[in-house]
Amino acid sequence: MPDTALIGHNGGPPLDPDPPEDPGAASWRSWCWRRAHKRAWKTPPREIALRRLARAEELGMTYREYTLEILERGVHL
Repeated sequence: MPDTALIGHNGGPPLDPDPPEDPGAASWRSWCWRRAHKRAWKTPPREIALRRLARAEELGMTYREYTLEILERGVHL
């Protein structure tokens, strides 16, 4: 059984440096992941950034840690 067919595999880029069987598919997947990462960490409007910063300081977190929690959980703390 190929290791990409395992249950729970999200199709992300491989963690090992071995080259894939199809280099075209790997480059497309990498491009999609880079694009999604860039869109997720895009700077929000000023009001939202200030609100997140204030909430992060209340919780004793950095802005980046708070934003990461929002991205991981999908809910605001």
